[in-house]
Amino acid sequence: MRLKWACIGLFCLILLCGTVYADDRNDATQYTIAIQEEKNNTPAWNNNDEDFLFANKGFIGTDDPLIIPSPYPGITAWDMEAYKAIANGTRPDTINPLLYRQFQLNNINGVFNVTDDIYQVRGYDVTSMSIIKGNTGWIIVDPMTSVETAKAAMDLVNKTIGHYPVKAVIYSHPHADHYQGVKGVVSEEDVANGDVQIIAPENFMDHALAENVYAGNAMQRRATYQYGIQLPKDTKGNIDIGLGKSPSVGTASLIPPTMDITHTGQKVTVDGVNMEFHLSENTEAPVELDIWFPQKNALLVSEDCTATFHNLLTLRGAQVRDPLAWARSLDEVRQLYGDKAEVMFSSHHWPRFGNDKVIEILENQRDLYKYVNDQTLNLINKGYTMDEISNMIHPPDSLKEFWYTYGFYGQMYMGVKATYQKYLGFYDGNPINLNRLAPEEYAKEITSYMGGPDAALGKLQQDYDAGKYELVACIANYLVFADPTNMQAREMEAAALEQLGYQEVSGTARNAYLSGAQDLRRTIPIKEMSGISPDIMSAMSVGQLLDYISVRVNGEKAKDENYQINLKLTDTGDSALIQVKNEVLEYWVDTSSPTADVTVEMPRKTLEQLALDPSATLEDVTTSGDADVFDRFVSMLDVFDPGFNIVTP
Repeated sequence: MRLKWACIGLFCLILLCGTVYADDRNDATQYTIAIQEEKNNTPAWNNNDEDFLFANKGFIGTDDPLIIPSPYPGITAWDMEAYKAIANGTRPDTINPLLYRQFQLNNINGVFNVTDDIYQVRGYDVTSMSIIKGNTGWIIVDPMTSVETAKAAMDLVNKTIGHYPVKAVIYSHPHADHYQGVKGVVSEEDVANGDVQIIAPENFMDHALAENVYAGNAMQRRATYQYGIQLPKDTKGNIDIGLGKSPSVGTASLIPPTMDITHTGQKVTVDGVNMEFHLSENTEAPVELDIWFPQKNALLVSEDCTATFHNLLTLRGAQVRDPLAWARSLDEVRQLYGDKAEVMFSSHHWPRFGNDKVIEILENQRDLYKYVNDQTLNLINKGYTMDEISNMIHPPDSLKEFWYTYGFYGQMYMGVKATYQKYLGFYDGNPINLNRLAPEEYAKEITSYMGGPDAALGKLQQDYDAGKYELVACIANYLVFADPTNMQAREMEAAALEQLGYQEVSGTARNAYLSGAQDLRRTIPIKEMSGISPDIMSAMSVGQLLDYISVRVNGEKAKDENYQINLKLTDTGDSALIQVKNEVLEYWVDTSSPTADVTVEMPRKTLEQLALDPSATLEDVTTSGDADVFDRFVSMLDVFDPGFNIVTP
């Protein structure tokens, strides 16, 4: 196959500035099809029926069509109808057979009876929302990503099972898809009045903000790649992320916890439902809750044990997770509850029914995470580097018969790299990698060494025709960074990334490859929405708001600044002393200084707006002292671009 080239010259430069490049997505090549068939040769097909039986068991009802609107014009919060066309018919060559199977399982949606008085809504968001019936009302675990999907799930429960008040909401861990829909199931007033408890692991708020706010702009942009948010939902685009379809796009909310879970074995009774909590740390999240329901012999394992090998370092970015701590946590759960559990359910995917199946998955996933930890360290101690080790470690043959050991979400090569980073960091010991040239500078030099872009493009076409897609994508990327207006190089890299995406077992890796290809073919600026909502800001403390404002300080603009500001919030009575010096913002809450250069008074909402968008007009601000100091303070705060480039400079 020959690639379809874009025209070159001034005309294309004009297109690059203002027009969308043609959608020239290619079909799967013969090499891609062959690789897919090779990956498809797995003993797990001998156990093909079990997951489908478990995923359909206890079905009560669903919405048809399942389309949930969002508050944003032209955007749907959730649309399962879009996947029906992909599911109808035979598997296309542009989707890996193993991922296609996971896609089919994640298409199953509705409300399901797990066991007596325990239900789940699945397929209404990337997260499975669990609903437990108490004496008089509901306990909700993990209310999804957005208010709109959580409300739709709650409405489904109310109309199919019964309408009862919510008595408690449990956040199993501080990832956004497990709490942002909370105001779709309860109101802030109900919590403030004491009618509803919000239960979470200790330090939940600190971790939620550290992971989703302080680096939130970068995470949101990277998440568009991981989740394929801008990809079309079709056979050459977004189909699944392995953990579910994709996070919903709607209103983000947060109500701070009213009760902390501080230790394993802590017992809580809500509305007649007895719960014993298992607190896991440094596993899938920095803090995470598993819940044992002794009256039902039911075990909720949050996101520590799902129907896939999970991420040890998510592609959107996060703290590195500890595979050894993960393995030990799963074994502790097995020892505490494994011999009693008749059903195990999680915050993604479908339950495991029968004590033997519960024990089986806990032990096998335990061994899988420990295998990654131990074998990575084994090869580290033999002197191998991260990239070498990631190509050397593969799942044990004894675990390949179980579908839940496959990397539909995280892949083992990703987990190996994360484990290497955890123990040794970014540096591989070779001094050439201590302080490398900036990517654009290095790309220009390497392109020159290759004899220029024309010479390299000819060789790249030959390698593409030979199915060397990883090599082609890597070399073409140098040409793109050396000259981002070179549409031939961009199309060459896009075509190679596309084939790598089609081959992927991991839904997130597929999305990343295909999103990169899409951006390379794109010729208008990327438009993204900010991932941080005003509602999240309202849940932050004054110190946390000032921490985030500190992240916005532009060091160059703050150069030579040296002043102090007394900050007073007129409606809450909170105060802080802010200092800008040495290009750093320091602050002291509940402190003021008589020698500060200016005193600034504002309502709390104005401080939240300043943290959210420093370019916005600030209302109800009064100053006494040197008002110019506050103007200089605001002007040195950066506004982050939510659509920054990834595959181009």
